[in-house]
Amino acid sequence: MKIGIRVKGRADRKAAMAFIYVTIVLDTLALGITIPVLPHLITNFVGDKAETAAIYGLLVTIWGLMQFLFSPLIGVLSDRFGRRPVLILSGFGLGLDYIIMATAQSLPWFFVGRILSGIMSSSFATAAAYVADVTPVERRAGAFGMVGAAWGIGFILGPAIGGVLGTFGIRIPFWGAAAFSLASASYGLFVLPESLSSEHRQRVAWRRANPIGSLTLLRSHPALLGLAGVTFVQFMAFQVLPTVFVLYAFDRFGWREFNVGLSLALVGALNITVQGGFVKRFIERFGERKALLTGLLFGSAAMVVWGLAPNDVVLLLAAFVFAPIGFVAPALQSLMTRRVGPSEQGQLQGANASIAGLTGAIGPIFFGLVYSFAIGSRAQFDLLGLPFLVAAILMLGAVGVAVRVTRAGMAEAVAGPPAAIGDGGTTTTRDP
Repeated sequence: MKIGIRVKGRADRKAAMAFIYVTIVLDTLALGITIPVLPHLITNFVGDKAETAAIYGLLVTIWGLMQFLFSPLIGVLSDRFGRRPVLILSGFGLGLDYIIMATAQSLPWFFVGRILSGIMSSSFATAAAYVADVTPVERRAGAFGMVGAAWGIGFILGPAIGGVLGTFGIRIPFWGAAAFSLASASYGLFVLPESLSSEHRQRVAWRRANPIGSLTLLRSHPALLGLAGVTFVQFMAFQVLPTVFVLYAFDRFGWREFNVGLSLALVGALNITVQGGFVKRFIERFGERKALLTGLLFGSAAMVVWGLAPNDVVLLLAAFVFAPIGFVAPALQSLMTRRVGPSEQGQLQGANASIAGLTGAIGPIFFGLVYSFAIGSRAQFDLLGLPFLVAAILMLGAVGVAVRVTRAGMAEAVAGPPAAIGDGGTTTTRDP
């Protein structure tokens, strides 16, 4: 039995996109809710702050590693079976993960939970593939900007909600996270139409469903591989913020938790404003290439300001310099989706998510070592901001690659999905 839901025109496409935005907000809320209480819960098991920090870092690394390993598989599965079942099953899987963590009575269960969460969260790539399915090529950058804004909203509100729920009990935020994930999956079960038509699906090829195999797609077009390189480098540079910023602000300017939380919330709020309010207009006027280069250059400048900031006021103002980084991800996503056909969008997004997961696994280790070197060398030179300067160099390297591949590859882009997938006449069915 099939429940007929047809995405025929602009109104139906907007309704489908609204669901995707809501799903991303709910899933990211669930992820962010656990942040304020997870370290305290670990401390309850191990009783030592130093050991807590080591275990927490390991949990973060494992989550990124699961993203790296499983994102290509999830993407390939969505190319075979459609986006809808993958999104719904991942929502229920995340709900189960948070229930496991809410009831865990030993530390190994937290590792089970993080492994499951990393696998299920790989469906964020499927949400991006859904956006590519239903959005005309010329409007994708704006749509991906809204996806980034939705993700940012959830990630800013999540820790705040988690902090409030944590006052009622250290495990309550995990129950709240489970409720958000299960609500997202249930919503999709009754509302979400399928975006990938049967003629655009392809069989599962296990050689493409792994991080190494996903490189096959990226190597299929010179510009695509170059854009993937830009994605890796800028994601890697971005890891300096979650890894070092808190320690840096504490050590150099004497900030406490409230100041750091407020400054990071400002970074997130500015990023949401750019992605949700300015990406579409900027790209319509100047194009994706200029948006990408502008974002990377401003990101590089902000890293330099953070690394050399003479006082905390300048440190705070650097968030405004950093704001145009919000142009980068939507522009990259749009440029890359132009270079593959409808049946490969899931694989592409899986490859991108795998790249992000890899940087999430190695970035904290790399920048942690750089910061440790900076601290240990303070007797010779006082440059605690060295990790930010290294990140700036990485971003400038990404600028150089982006200049070359976008100039050489623009004319070679694939035309994109047929017009029927956009505003003109997408017809999709919702399976039972």
